[in-house]
Amino acid sequence: MSYLNMQDEKLLPVVVELNTLLADYHLYYQNLRNNHWNILGKNFFDLHNKFEELYTDARVKIDDIAERILTLRYHPMSKYSDYLKVSSINEASALQTDKEMVSETIKDHKTLLKQMNLVIEKANAVSDEGTIDLIGAYIRELEKSSWMLDAWNKESTDSLKESVIEA
Repeated sequence: MSYLNMQDEKLLPVVVELNTLLADYHLYYQNLRNNHWNILGKNFFDLHNKFEELYTDARVKIDDIAERILTLRYHPMSKYSDYLKVSSINEASALQTDKEMVSETIKDHKTLLKQMNLVIEKANAVSDEGTIDLIGAYIRELEKSSWMLDAWNKESTDSLKESVIEA
């Protein structure tokens, strides 16, 4: 029994999913750096700053996830070769347009959100409220960032669903 009042063995499935999320976040972080360095065109200033904002946030989350794994009394994955094996996020090409970079970032968000839901599922099973709280906040933030990037990627003639307005 640890200081967490949870059995260490029961936390292993949570730690496995957290380590996968850690790997995903490392690839996502590097993809954002790649985009930040290689953005060209009329949207340079907006996207250069946005990608920096996103990778700065990702760097903090990487540290938080690793520290949560340590709090659960396990070692966080720390080799890039392991991240590449475990992550569901692929390395991005430097040769993309601004729209492709944003679309790929949204795709990475979808992968991260899927993994976060797996973490929550495993944490719920063992009443790991600390992990649930941490990842729940990440989900909310990432959904908002995804909405903003998706809005940027739309045409000004696109519209939202109107069914609620008509009621």
